[in-house]
Amino acid sequence: MLNNGNIKTMSNSASLQSKKSFWKEVEYLLYLPNEYDSDKKQMWPLLVFLHGSGERGDNLDVVKLHGPPKLIDAGVKMPFIVVSPQLSNDERWSPDLMAWLIKDLSDTMRVDADCVYLTGLSMGGNGTWETAAKYPELFAAVAPICGLSDPSTAWKLRHVPTWIFHGAKDPVVPVKHSDDMYKALKQYGNVKYTVYPEAEHDSYTETYLKEDLYSWLLSQRRFKYTEKPAPKELETFVGRYTSKGNSAEVYLKEGILRITLATSVNKDMQLKHYSIDSFFFTDTGIHEVNFVPDKNRGYSAMRVYERQYLTLKRVQ
Repeated sequence: MLNNGNIKTMSNSASLQSKKSFWKEVEYLLYLPNEYDSDKKQMWPLLVFLHGSGERGDNLDVVKLHGPPKLIDAGVKMPFIVVSPQLSNDERWSPDLMAWLIKDLSDTMRVDADCVYLTGLSMGGNGTWETAAKYPELFAAVAPICGLSDPSTAWKLRHVPTWIFHGAKDPVVPVKHSDDMYKALKQYGNVKYTVYPEAEHDSYTETYLKEDLYSWLLSQRRFKYTEKPAPKELETFVGRYTSKGNSAEVYLKEGILRITLATSVNKDMQLKHYSIDSFFFTDTGIHEVNFVPDKNRGYSAMRVYERQYLTLKRVQ
């Protein structure tokens, strides 16, 4: 208890708290391809569909109003395991919840971890953007439809193939959200964008009828970093790089290129070669360094994708 602003210790305080736990129950529609049970060793792609705000509640049949669940209910056969979770009233999509759902599905079903796809419409489109930005290593591709987006997170999706859809006349979620996200993603070369000139908010009905959407999804695989032979002149990357309080030192140690980043509390890491001027310091594809070449065939800057996106200029 408080006593004149100070905490007064109670001798039996331990008895006031006890250990409890809880688990949120998530209901979802599950579709299995007809051939799922015929080969117990075959792994299957997983498609996760996030509904819009109007389909929240405690009646799973409402989730069948749009998207893949609607098509499946009409008898369309799909080459995926399709999972369509439902939120309770007033809830919004949680990236953490979706990550746990995918983990649970992967643990209990024959899910091909390299072929997990995420799509959603309206509020589910926003949930698609947020989940993919927080857990890009989970997804082989994503297809957000008429959802709110945050272009500042585009760098997190640089290795996730993305197909954006929106109606040009959308009065609910202005098309500018998708326009801006497309511009932010375009520099990484992993994005497609379809705008329906006459469509309003319902850009999803036509989208989910597109057979090429599903064939495109199936053609994508989760990004995997594969180390390649390092260039012979590793010393060309050596130097100090700085930008507004952030700094990095790149140096050679016993023939191995290494980096010390101030943002990693001076943690020393080996750089593993991926392309002419790209390196990783983990195998996830999330932590990456790109050296920026200048006109003199040297390197004038360095981009670091870690907990944040940094551009550092070379000072020596």
